[in-house]
Amino acid sequence: MFAAFPPRDLWFLAPVSLGILYAVLRVGRPRIRVGALTGLVYGLVFFVPLLPWIGEYVGPLPWLALAVIMALYLAAFGAVATVTMRLRWAPLWFAIAWTGVEAVRSSFPFGGFPWGRAAFSQTSGLVLPTASVVGVPGLSFLVALVGAGAASLVLAAVAARTGSWSWRRAAAAAAALIVPLIAGSVLLGTGAPGTHSTSTLEVAAVQGNVPRLGLDFNAQRRAVLDNHVNETMELARQVQRGERRRPDLVLWPENASDIPPLQNEDAAAEIRTAVTIAGVPITVGTLMPNPDGPTNSVLLWGLTDGVADQMPSDRYDKHIIQPFGEYLPWRDFFRHFSSYADRAGNFQAGTGPAILTADTPNGQVRVGVSTCWEVAFDRSPRQAVNDGAQFLYVPTNNATFGLTDMSSQQLAMSRVRAVETGRSVAVVSTSGLSALIRPDGSIITESGLFEPAILESPLDLRDGTTPAVWLGAWPERVALLALLAGFLYALCTTTSLEMFAGGSRLRSISGGRNRLADEDSGRHDTAARPDEGAR
Repeated sequence: MFAAFPPRDLWFLAPVSLGILYAVLRVGRPRIRVGALTGLVYGLVFFVPLLPWIGEYVGPLPWLALAVIMALYLAAFGAVATVTMRLRWAPLWFAIAWTGVEAVRSSFPFGGFPWGRAAFSQTSGLVLPTASVVGVPGLSFLVALVGAGAASLVLAAVAARTGSWSWRRAAAAAAALIVPLIAGSVLLGTGAPGTHSTSTLEVAAVQGNVPRLGLDFNAQRRAVLDNHVNETMELARQVQRGERRRPDLVLWPENASDIPPLQNEDAAAEIRTAVTIAGVPITVGTLMPNPDGPTNSVLLWGLTDGVADQMPSDRYDKHIIQPFGEYLPWRDFFRHFSSYADRAGNFQAGTGPAILTADTPNGQVRVGVSTCWEVAFDRSPRQAVNDGAQFLYVPTNNATFGLTDMSSQQLAMSRVRAVETGRSVAVVSTSGLSALIRPDGSIITESGLFEPAILESPLDLRDGTTPAVWLGAWPERVALLALLAGFLYALCTTTSLEMFAGGSRLRSISGGRNRLADEDSGRHDTAARPDEGAR
């Protein structure tokens, strides 16, 4: 599963990995505690190598602690799946359990941690186009279903060698494997359903880079602002020389100016100069001081008659702020575990629409904003589209995570969001990776890490709502309700001996007949074989 995620991008290993997990939880009908231990081990060997960027500059304790907590969620998955997979259509219950546990860990505690969802490994996967219909939760469900279906089909073939072939079981496994792939193939190249192109917008994304890496990257805040101003001026010079098309909108990243321009006239003057020279509006990632704490904000700075306005015309304050970074929950408790605890911020969450409305040479454009951490959460890009976004803008700053896989993992999320929402996406980073992305999730152009860059391309502007956005949170809610109902039903219909004592599923009963075929067909042994129930 780890290898399925960027930068390795071996997307097909996600269903393979989940198929192996399905087989381990299926063969032999393991005890609940064995299922939980299996999930725990799976979680540790996935999350430990996936998340080392957490401890890049704060040491291994936060990284390993988070990996263990995420692994505990998969221990819960292993326990729950072990129970529900004893019902009919075991591959289906496996996928429901996987989706339900992903939903829980993506929302609890402290707002959740969605990193590592199976859907985010599928930037090139065959089922990626289904994200426009079923969203990220549905995409994770289909990846798990394909893996479980393939494993179930293999188990059916193994059973056939012992004379225990079940056509019903094999047909169900084949359907679980094939139907999602057919759905992905049908949607491939058809465009995002429910949306339509209105026009294009020439967008330039400016990556100014930072003076140095680490937690102190913003100690030279003026240098970071200067970098973005200088790159924007270079963009304007290239336009004047005819080397580049004039953009309609220039996008700067998160923290492009950590000097609040509304409180610092020097910073405001620099930004106004850049806007005037570029001749188009610029979005500026900054922070805005407030009595209760600052907000992580994006300002839209426009111009009138070729001259930059004195004040920004629009503003977005980040809605979903990052725990242990932008704020620290339970500060008095966590400062006992790390000397870096008090370096966490005291940022406040913003409210209001998730769009900026820009008056560009191409007309008025509605820009949806999901700042950095927010792109991992389904509700952020969904709100932007519901508020009228014609394309999505993801300002981000990865300078605090060094030369790690974090940037490529976050970029993968934006690619999946493009498909889910049917929108072009501009990922604009202070230090990389920046990218311009088509609505089908493919990358138009991309920067490197920790280098200045100017990315420019016409982006497709779209209106309308995909089924995934229209459905909202309902796929996850349905998965959780189904998981709860299935779990309770399985508890009520399976004997306590089966639940907690377990037993080998490869034993032969009644003259050597292999029981593996009955397992995935969904028949309960206690009902089919009264003699075992008596034993």
